[in-house]
Amino acid sequence: MTSHESSGAPASPGAPWAPRAPWFTGSPGYDAVVLAGGAARRLGGADKPGVLVGGRPLLDRVLAACAGARTTVVVADPRPTARPVRWAREDPPGAGPLAALDAGLRHLTAAEVVVLSADLPFLEPATVATLLAALRTPGTGAPGLDGVLLTDAEGRDQPLVAAYRTAALRRGLAALTRAAPPGAPAPLAGLPLRKLISTLHLTRVPDAVAAFDCDTWDDIATARARIREHGHVLDEWISAAKDELGLDLDVDTGVLLDLARDAAHGVARPAAPLTTFLVGYAAARAGGGPEAVAEAARKAAALALRWAAEDTPDTAPTSGTTPATGTTPAPGTTPAPSSEQAPAAEPAPSPAEPAPDPAKPAPDAG
Repeated sequence: MTSHESSGAPASPGAPWAPRAPWFTGSPGYDAVVLAGGAARRLGGADKPGVLVGGRPLLDRVLAACAGARTTVVVADPRPTARPVRWAREDPPGAGPLAALDAGLRHLTAAEVVVLSADLPFLEPATVATLLAALRTPGTGAPGLDGVLLTDAEGRDQPLVAAYRTAALRRGLAALTRAAPPGAPAPLAGLPLRKLISTLHLTRVPDAVAAFDCDTWDDIATARARIREHGHVLDEWISAAKDELGLDLDVDTGVLLDLARDAAHGVARPAAPLTTFLVGYAAARAGGGPEAVAEAARKAAALALRWAAEDTPDTAPTSGTTPATGTTPAPGTTPAPSSEQAPAAEPAPSPAEPAPDPAKPAPDAG
């Protein structure tokens, strides 16, 4: 899905709009600002938000992490994105992070805002939830707290992986604007983020993985290698596939993997992808949703296990059995007697054979 406007957002600033449902049940919701207009000098001027990591642009990976926002504003020139967003631009373009943040905040209405850079390959919705929870928690999120930000592996503040009270950011930006020289055409241009952050009451959450950003090609290579590690590759692939297909559905991937295993081992290897496809199709016909997927997977897994059980010699089929042994004789064969079955009568001698001599002892049956 490609869009340059968020769902229900106006085409021009200031027009009325209906916010989407909040991500956290019972909460007032939050907004998000993603800063994506940097020059990427250490990448040789490459289009950093568009660099692919795990088959997805870095910007799309960040947008997936803040998909629960009522409104998401990306401060950069418009481009195709996997999720709908609003676009803004600092004035003048390239005026720096504070000017970009100010431009993004002009489009928001929520009391809390998540502020992110567009180069965070490992940012997850759970990270955003952690930041917002810390901002809202009594004690940690006391009324005087202005924001919560991540710290990286070296303990450095990452103000572009943070949740803030929107009013606190606006107050700080207004104070910096007033402090600019009189008549300055762009009072926030060129100012570093620390000018704003140093005026706020903040708390920190350490998270070296989520705070990892891609400033160099070595960082890009590190990110690409990590998502292909055994412990991450399946989750990464499923997330990328859902974005590519426009799906917003969380399912128990363990159930599907178990189903694929059972179909491959109990039937044939090609049965695994075909069966999981059929499960998805059946779930869609049943209305979709995690419950529909789980129920279709349960039925298919049970079938695969029943199929495999027929190859097990000591398993009794449910029909077509002989009463004494519980097994079905192969065509043209005589079932062997079980320990609970009376021995069969001696067959009558063939006419071509002489009758046994009563004087001779019977042959040993063993």
